[in-house]
Amino acid sequence: MTAAAGPSAISIQGLTKSFKDVHVLDGIDLVVRRGSIFALLGSNGAGKTTVVRILATLLRPDTGKVEVNGFDVHMQPAAVRESIGLTGQFAAVDEVLTGRENLRLAGRLRHVENPSATADSFLDRVGLTEAADRRVGTYSGGMRRRLDIAMSLVGSPELIVLDEPTTGLDPEARREVWTMVQELASSGTTVLLTTQYLEEAEHLADRIAILHRGRILVEGTLQDLRRLLPQPKVEYVRNQPSLEDVFLALTGAEPEASQAGATHA
Repeated sequence: MTAAAGPSAISIQGLTKSFKDVHVLDGIDLVVRRGSIFALLGSNGAGKTTVVRILATLLRPDTGKVEVNGFDVHMQPAAVRESIGLTGQFAAVDEVLTGRENLRLAGRLRHVENPSATADSFLDRVGLTEAADRRVGTYSGGMRRRLDIAMSLVGSPELIVLDEPTTGLDPEARREVWTMVQELASSGTTVLLTTQYLEEAEHLADRIAILHRGRILVEGTLQDLRRLLPQPKVEYVRNQPSLEDVFLALTGAEPEASQAGATHA
């Protein structure tokens, strides 16, 4: 299956990367169109983070051509870095500083015109205004992740790369992040999401690529991927709530409602 037509935020052709005798990426071809949510799905060790590091110019590919927002990652690394935001697997926030101070620092590093006003704007956007002057060390996991994503958005990058953004989060915090990702895409930001959670890819992504042992096994919409399997037999069964349904019901969270305004630690 080929990627969807339209202008691309990411274009990868024949990408390979090895570490000594270990072939981590083995000839990847991938296109991510602008304004979409694209999920790179794979288990631990599949090569997802290596792809992210190459896209972010933190790692040089062995062979292949990689472009981000029209810039070559090897020939134009500074332009690539200016056009993307990156959130790694663990929140890159300073726990000693407050939420507002973290965002002001991000604004200065991104050379925005008014870091203080920018910080206030993003605190409101991610529902952390009431916790703005608390030390980040007192934040819950979901609050830290929302702050981390907000910091990566400072400077209005065209593309944001989220490397397993919900790892270690509880179901409520995970859904807070999901809401943020959907809001980003609706505002026109391209999102590349790496994840090992099938439900996450199914819930968020416009298109999904399955990465396994350094190769893309399949890429397409969820409907495309479902058509790869035989049609299921129709059986009548009583639908039982999942453990996540039980957890969310008991804790008072609403699965479909936005939790972006939550500020409890």
